Amino acid sequence: MEIVIAHEKDLGTVNSITQITIREIYPKYYPKGAVDFFSKHHSEDKIAADIKNSKVYILTDEGQQVGTVTVEDNHINRLFVLPKYQGRGYGRALMDFAENKALENSDTIVLDSSLPAKKIYMKRGFKETEYHMINTGNGDFLCYDVMVKHK
Repeated sequence: MEIVIAHEKDLGTVNSITQITIREIYPKYYPKGAVDFFSKHHSEDKIAADIKNSKVYILTDEGQQVGTVTVEDNHINRLFVLPKYQGRGYGRALMDFAENKALENSDTIVLDSSLPAKKIYMKRGFKETEYHMINTGNGDFLCYDVMVKHK
């Protein structure tokens, strides 16, 4: 297992990991409008900008790219593991890596937690500090928490 910085040539892979995970996992937790909003929020353009600024990482195991995470200063974002590879420790490895990266810049780590990941983050010592609810139209809402962990 290896985690490396993503390069421009990796844009399609990172976007694919992100969108596949959103489309397969998030409908179990959110209505369609929220899933669509979340998918657009993590657009290819935003991923490309983060790759250009050296903020995106890819986890590869046995030649297969299975997960990604974005770290900007002390903020962890866009952590996704392809659904068929979940439950194998890849998410834990990405979180360990991202937390260490974030702690290079601060004594506090911040992330936005969607419903599918909240319990995992709580087990890692993150605490809720804010709750947000975005109206995505047609009566659908995207709810998430801002969570913080101190060194």
